[in-house]
Amino acid sequence: MEEIERDLSGVINDEDEYDGNSDYDSEDELTRIIPPQVEDTKQCLKARHLLGILGFFGFANVYAMRVNLSVAIVAMVNHTAFPNPQDNDTSNDYCPIPMMRNDSTPTRDGEFAWDEATQGIVLGSFFYGYVITQIPGGRLAELFGGKLVFGIGVLMTALFTLLTPIAARINFPLFIIVRVLEGMGEGVTFPSMHAMLARWIPPLERSRFAAYVYAGANFGTIISLPVSGWLCSVDFMGGWPLVFYVFGALGFVWCVLWLLLVYNSPMTHPRIDRQEKEFILASIGPQDEEKSSIPWMKMLKCLPLWAILVTQCGQSWAFYTQLTEMPTYMSEILHFDIQSTANLSAIPYLTSWIFGIFASIFADWLLTKGYLSLSVSYRVFNSIASIIPSLGLLGVAWLGCDRVSIQVVLALSGAFTGAVYAGNQMNHIALSPKYAGTMYGITNAAANLCGFLAPYVIGTIIQGRETLGQWNLVFYLAAGICMGTNLFYVAFASAKEQSWSRSRRLSNVN
Repeated sequence: MEEIERDLSGVINDEDEYDGNSDYDSEDELTRIIPPQVEDTKQCLKARHLLGILGFFGFANVYAMRVNLSVAIVAMVNHTAFPNPQDNDTSNDYCPIPMMRNDSTPTRDGEFAWDEATQGIVLGSFFYGYVITQIPGGRLAELFGGKLVFGIGVLMTALFTLLTPIAARINFPLFIIVRVLEGMGEGVTFPSMHAMLARWIPPLERSRFAAYVYAGANFGTIISLPVSGWLCSVDFMGGWPLVFYVFGALGFVWCVLWLLLVYNSPMTHPRIDRQEKEFILASIGPQDEEKSSIPWMKMLKCLPLWAILVTQCGQSWAFYTQLTEMPTYMSEILHFDIQSTANLSAIPYLTSWIFGIFASIFADWLLTKGYLSLSVSYRVFNSIASIIPSLGLLGVAWLGCDRVSIQVVLALSGAFTGAVYAGNQMNHIALSPKYAGTMYGITNAAANLCGFLAPYVIGTIIQGRETLGQWNLVFYLAAGICMGTNLFYVAFASAKEQSWSRSRRLSNVN
């Protein structure tokens, strides 16, 4: 490996001293100038592929545990505890109940008398904890490795998911505390995985690899929504508590496999093929293991980092509007039963999962061929992931009560959210591989403030008035925020590694 590092430093020094602000548009272009010195192993299942598979199922688990409440709350709430405004309203601002609706299996009234504002607090409470651990999770993963941080995060999420039904039945404050603690566990997952990807994945594989791993979130949502709907409808153990018991137990099973099979980096993996390890290290370059303090002030002054933060906030507002509130919209406005609501709510995440993989493969192909620079690729795919889904939300508002057309629009427009993996999601690693986890923690913490702001604002807008007009305001707001923040990203995003990214020791080597 010393020979490889001498070769790498020699090639860079032949050009110019690399200080993070060179004329190369990105680490990707720099990698094309400095080709790997070794070939990748021919093994079918490589060490980084196993990381990807378990990472995929890890995110599937945590998202299943996150979104199941969006469906379960429909069965938990006593809907007859509050007057229905349709009973005393003669306007046409409501959708008629379809004749073909199967009322032979009506939604059972739950045991909790929560109005819309209270439900907004319930759905948003998870994110109070989720945002707290984003930055610590990223930093801990950079210092001690992502394996333990990610694994403990999923373990905590599983534990408090299992405790959710018990806490809800004891009292409301305890229920909120358990949801906050669950959010704290899950908050470390994305930043710690980002830190691992920076150590494990060659630059030209990052877009599609991130799509494979983070698409586990879509897969978990796809599985969780219909399964949660079905579990709520069964009679065993009261129905809805099973939603939390089943997915919590699966989280524990995953943790065992993760802790046994995954390692922090290629250098610490005892069973990795030697050829694969040399290929990864030659592609990424010397890995900066020096434990240095974070350049907070320089990060705060980094406009490209602010661009990522702003667009993630807009995308999260639109995402959580759909994730946490769409089941309620389908039930209360479009009059789907709980099983149909859960099944149909999963469709946009299925299309997003499929499209995200193909979009990321296409993005990497464009980069490999040199048709786009990395900075332009980020802007293009981020715009696709922001604008088209926003138009889909506007379409839902304009279509009114046309249930079939709304489902088609949500499925088609939702697919394009998958382009985000080739958009801003990998931008942190381009700006600073060393601090990618901390940076992702910063931007994801800010973005997920929308996780509890959006349900709260929506609950305030609706405020007991389940009408088309009120819900249209919800969709207009989400679409406007998402498209507006994307403009900021297009204007100020960058893919150049920043001068403060590397330690002085490596800067001098390079």
